[in-house]
Amino acid sequence: MDTTTPKHRTALVIHGGAGVIERDRLGVDDERAIRADLDAALDAGHAVLASGGEALDAVEAAVRALEDSPRFNAGHGAVFDADGQHALDASVMDGHTRRAGAVAGVTTIRNPVSLARAVMEHSPHVMLIGAGAEAFASTRGDIEQVPNTYFDTAHRRRELDQAQAREFADADAADHLKGKYFGTVGAVALDARGHIATATSTGGMTNKRWGRVGDTPLVGAGTWADERCGVSGTGWGEFFIRCAVAHDIAARMAYRGDSLQAATDAVILGAVPELGGDGGAIALDRDGRIAMVFNTTGMYRGWIRPDGSRGTAIFGES
Repeated sequence: MDTTTPKHRTALVIHGGAGVIERDRLGVDDERAIRADLDAALDAGHAVLASGGEALDAVEAAVRALEDSPRFNAGHGAVFDADGQHALDASVMDGHTRRAGAVAGVTTIRNPVSLARAVMEHSPHVMLIGAGAEAFASTRGDIEQVPNTYFDTAHRRRELDQAQAREFADADAADHLKGKYFGTVGAVALDARGHIATATSTGGMTNKRWGRVGDTPLVGAGTWADERCGVSGTGWGEFFIRCAVAHDIAARMAYRGDSLQAATDAVILGAVPELGGDGGAIALDRDGRIAMVFNTTGMYRGWIRPDGSRGTAIFGES
C-alpha cells in the first residue's frame, strides 16, 4: 500500500500595492519595469515551491525581491515620513502552525520581512518595534542592516514634498490623505505539503508622523494565514485595522462557508469602503484558488496558479 503523503499543486500570488494608479500617467517604460519586478518576485517565490520548499520560504523570497525594488513602497522604495526618514513595517504568518512574527518602525533593516521571520523563529515574541527590534536584529548574523539613506529614492522625495504642500494648503487636516496612494507589498503561497504562508511589508504612509503604524505588521489586519487560506492586504491601514481585514476574510470562510472570492469581495468591496477606506487584498486557499480584489483604480499584482499559468496585472485586467 502506498503510504506517501499526496502532493498538492503549488500556487503563489503577490501584490505591490493598491491605490491611485493612473493609466494615462503610468508610462510604457515604467509599466514594463514594474511588471518585470513583479515577474522577478514570482520567479523567486516559485523557485522555492518548484524545488519542494516550504510556503514560508517562498513568501519571504518573493517579498524580499519586492523590498529590493525601488518601485514599490517597501524596503528600498519606501516612502518618507514627516521628518524625511523611513520607518518600515513587516509581518509573516505560517498557516498550519499559526506562528507569526512582525516588526514595526524599523529604520536600518534592508529586508524587514526577514527580521519579522526571525522574530517568529528566534524570539518568544510576535512583534518587536523600533529600537528594540533593531537591537534584536543586531544579535542575528543573518539580518543585513543599512543606513537609513539606503531607502531614499528621488520619486519618494517628490511625493513627500507634494504631500507636505497639500497638507499646508488644506483647511481640513485630513483632506491631504484622501485618494492618496499608500502602498505595500505582499505574498501568499501554497506549497506541495498543502501548507499556506503569508508575508507583507511596507514603508507605511507618506508624511506619517508620531510613530504611526498601519495594518501591515498587525496579524489579522494586514496579514493572516491558517489551514484554509492566506491573505495579504494593501491600502489605507487605519481602515484595515478597524475592519480586521485579513482575519475577517478567513473568518467568513471558516464560519459562514463563503468561498475565497466571495469573502474577499465582501470585505474589500463592502466592509472597508463602507467605513470610508480603500485598498485591496490578495488571497489564496488550500485548493490553490486565488482572489485579487481592490476598490481603487489599480493594484500591482502577479500570480502563478496550480496549473502553472501565470501573469501580472495593474488595472482591471486579470
